[in-house]
Amino acid sequence: MRLTDAEVAIAAAQAGAAVVQRDYGTGHVRRAKSGIDFATQTDIDAERAILHVLREHRPDDSVDGEELGRSVGASTTRRWLVDPLCGTLNFAATTPLSAVNVALSDQGQVIAAAVIDPIAADLFWTDGTASYVRVEGHDHALGPSSTSMLVDVSCDGPIDQAFLGGQLVADPQFCARFGPRVISSSLAAAWVAAGRRAAYVSDGHFRDNLHFAAAVALCESAGCVVSDLAGDALHTGRGLVIAADVVTHDAIVEIVRPHLDAGAADPSSPACRS
Repeated sequence: MRLTDAEVAIAAAQAGAAVVQRDYGTGHVRRAKSGIDFATQTDIDAERAILHVLREHRPDDSVDGEELGRSVGASTTRRWLVDPLCGTLNFAATTPLSAVNVALSDQGQVIAAAVIDPIAADLFWTDGTASYVRVEGHDHALGPSSTSMLVDVSCDGPIDQAFLGGQLVADPQFCARFGPRVISSSLAAAWVAAGRRAAYVSDGHFRDNLHFAAAVALCESAGCVVSDLAGDALHTGRGLVIAADVVTHDAIVEIVRPHLDAGAADPSSPACRS
């Protein structure tokens, strides 16, 4: 029986998550990328496990992988975006904050995606119209909520311009209203869809982003408010704001605005790196 695209995304993410679970807490071979960034053999093995599922069920689709690069299929529009281990630094430090991300983009629109927390074994998925979390084999619709008032702020950002992550977590207006958190993984974005975070904020660019395509699709299908840092449509400008509701979104954009303006005025300011 032919699996749906969402079922393929889930199966592929589960295959990658099984590798991450197997290796968590063990020694890791590190392959340097740049700065403090690196990949482990687990990243590569997890991506291979994901690719095996995709080749079995969708051999004609193209794939963009974080570690093994692009493979081109016969389809001219369908492309899988694969991040086998988002939060590698956390994983290598035996910190249980990471995600396995698999998303299918068709003509630039994500139509199916899965995000798995391999340590907690949380499975979040979307078929492009609604988003769910699977608990003990049963799917429950995701429900965003700002009740926690916790906001995750990414401190990884572009190194060629001022980055607002560090400024934002030190902003007294922001801290008076929200509880800043930094987990350094796209898992935090999925948590917004699940109601575990009120919002997520990051600098950078997110079109066809392997790390975030799946989580952004989850959030959009769950009814979160998603925009760039200026509050405009995503990809209109730089950065990403995902919020559980309009009130939270608008409050964050208002607090971010002066930092965004200051960064534009001073492009030589150093970037914050996690």
